[in-house]
Amino acid sequence: MVVAVALALAPALAPVLAHAQATLDERILEIREQSRFVPDKALAHLLKLQPELAAAPSSTRAEFLSQLSAARMRLGQNDVAMESAEQVIAFGKSLHDNAIIAKGMLAKAYVLSAQADLEGAHRYAFDAEKLALTANDNALKVQATVTAGQSYAEQGNFPAALVKLQHAVDIARPPAGDALSLVAALNALAKLHVQMKEYENASETLDELLAETEKLKSPGRMSMAKNTEYALAIESGQPKRALRALLQSLDIERKLGAERMVGITLVNLSDSYLKEHDYARAAQYAQESLRSAQETKDMSTEATARLNLGQAYIGMGRLAEGKKQYEAGMTRYEQENNKPDLQAALREYGEALERAGDLAGAVSAYHRERAISNELFEKRRQQAMLELQEKYETEKKQRQIELLSRENQVKGAEIDNRRLQQRVWWLLALVFALAAAVVGLLYRKVRHTNAQLEVKNLELKAQSTLDPLTSLYNRRHFQEFMRSLNAKERNDDIVGALFLLDVDHFKHINDDYGHAAGDAVLKMIAENLRIALRETDMIVRWGGEEFLAFLPAIPRHGVDEVARRILLGISSQSLKYQEHEISVNVSVGFSPFPLVPGGVPLPWERAVNLVDMALYLAKAHGRNRAYGVRGFENFHLTSMEAIEQDLERAWRAGFVDLSVVLGGDPGAHPPTPTEHTNVVSIKQAAQKH
Repeated sequence: MVVAVALALAPALAPVLAHAQATLDERILEIREQSRFVPDKALAHLLKLQPELAAAPSSTRAEFLSQLSAARMRLGQNDVAMESAEQVIAFGKSLHDNAIIAKGMLAKAYVLSAQADLEGAHRYAFDAEKLALTANDNALKVQATVTAGQSYAEQGNFPAALVKLQHAVDIARPPAGDALSLVAALNALAKLHVQMKEYENASETLDELLAETEKLKSPGRMSMAKNTEYALAIESGQPKRALRALLQSLDIERKLGAERMVGITLVNLSDSYLKEHDYARAAQYAQESLRSAQETKDMSTEATARLNLGQAYIGMGRLAEGKKQYEAGMTRYEQENNKPDLQAALREYGEALERAGDLAGAVSAYHRERAISNELFEKRRQQAMLELQEKYETEKKQRQIELLSRENQVKGAEIDNRRLQQRVWWLLALVFALAAAVVGLLYRKVRHTNAQLEVKNLELKAQSTLDPLTSLYNRRHFQEFMRSLNAKERNDDIVGALFLLDVDHFKHINDDYGHAAGDAVLKMIAENLRIALRETDMIVRWGGEEFLAFLPAIPRHGVDEVARRILLGISSQSLKYQEHEISVNVSVGFSPFPLVPGGVPLPWERAVNLVDMALYLAKAHGRNRAYGVRGFENFHLTSMEAIEQDLERAWRAGFVDLSVVLGGDPGAHPPTPTEHTNVVSIKQAAQKH
């Protein structure tokens, strides 16, 4: 009887149960938004929903566990958050449900990122995207694609990040998408455009983001959009707009009680005042941000706050305190293996120490930044080569498919010809003529295809040895050349020579005029080097804004003159770009080659490293000058390792003979160990994200 009543009531109860389920999903969605801004309240609301989950479908339970992981992660409870993420993955695998597995993988990626395991976070993000794209859940597709794009950006692979985030915006648009997904995708895309210095594209995306966010009536989302507006304004030289956006965002966040977001906005306020060199206010807001980040256990914001506090202290003359805070902040970036942000932080660190007069610390910071710059440059070059090779292989396979298709067509034609031959003998001559024509066409086509393949091979070879921007040799070609060079000490006055150049304040040019202007400057310098040097000299795009020249044969007494010619040849020219006239100087390190300390020639790698150290002495002692290693004195009292550890100290101790060529000065003079050089301060601080 009870069963019968239950069956009779089932049709009537079905709409009620469906409505209850819809309400539960909607409440979880509301809590998901709340978790971004006030995770402690979101966690409390989630725990209250637990009793209702027993009869809920699998998708609802998976979403609940994912949001539980997110809330705990934002509260700094990473171990518990990881357990929830693993539960979602296991739950999805038991059901063979790709959507649920993808949700779990995304949750795990976010926790790994919070634990500074960026490599693991990126791996799970990419795997999650592959699964999400096979599921019938558009919001999940957008979330996974955005996360994959942000992962590429963290790796410094901006082209791949741009493709992903533009795709995320496309699939988030109506009718298939939803308003929340569209706002999230637009916000990520606008931030990427700012990172790439594409300010016009960033402005267009931001306008759409602000309009779509206004429709949502969500204070938290508006605060996030205002923070993105700040990033664009501060990077594109609009300090008043940047400050206004930050203060609006801070007001919204404090009303919401979104302490985690308050910490981020405070650190941005600190950044804003650093740009104005108001170090006291910058330190005040950095300290407030540091306290807020420690309360919310937001390690990334804490690291950035320490960097800002360190820079403010250095600017105020509190050098020891500033260096301590700066090193503590960079430790987090090193743990995350966040190379682009660490590179920017080291550049700022070196400039701040240089302004404060700590030249040894500045040179050390520049060396660390240079190592990362070279690593990222090589990584981008390898990526470009892989993409080019992949494109070539794809075209090759397509041509092979076309040839096979034509061969099949020919075989079919031959079969038809045989049948026609058996039936109509009098058409035999015509059939042979047609067959001969087809074969001739195919033969010419194959020859044409082979010629195209040869052209592609030549292009690939050229691209593997030449820099695409300047058409100079690239680092790889130079390395292969030097490995094959048999460097021996020469007995006459003819020597080889190495020159390493670095563009002074190149970041200022990119920041003030854009990357297109920076590229034009690099092309101009390449052309000036071709004019200043001989056709037999090897000129190399060494990496970023660095150039290397190897002169195989030159009078020993003429090495300084070549350095002077390079300095004057570049500084005497100016680049007209749009409505601006850009003046450019370079710093140079140089030496004869081979260098022979103690009668034993140095390998070319160590010679280049010594020239690199001379270059950094030139930068630390005022820029627009060249420092040259002429030779070694009293070498039996020291060692090559000691000289390489600190070139300036070895010079002052009388173990190294240096020459100095000043830019714009027609005379060169050998320095003495007591010579002092004025240091030019660089008044710029790069924006952190």
